[in-house]
Amino acid sequence: MVTRHQDLDVYRKAFDAAMEIFVASKSFPKEEIYSLTDQIRRSSRSVCANLAEAWRKRRYKAAFIAKLSDAEGEAAETQTWIEFAVKCDYLDRDDAKRIYTTFDEVLRMIVSMIASSDQWVLKPRQVRSVK
Repeated sequence: MVTRHQDLDVYRKAFDAAMEIFVASKSFPKEEIYSLTDQIRRSSRSVCANLAEAWRKRRYKAAFIAKLSDAEGEAAETQTWIEFAVKCDYLDRDDAKRIYTTFDEVLRMIVSMIASSDQWVLKPRQVRSVK
């Protein structure tokens, strides 16, 4: 049963992938610290942060979907930074492919949550009338 955002499979998958990126990016050159290293770490972590925010905004369908859309955008951005890291020879191609594929899975899961948002959004409690 999902009771917190940390229970979501998509959150755990995105968190683990963000941690892999953190470890891998430790070996990026120092001159990349404020560009590629910072950007790939921020976008990968932002996927998780936006999923957490979406979870807490389930009372409002539009807000829930908006935060999921932000998570989707951050996941795609992370994939772009992965491509740059490979092209610059900072990231091993096999490691990059594995992490990139994980973000493909994260993206599919997020899109599925958006498509089935009605089953995720909290239902308003019915107010009993007092007689």
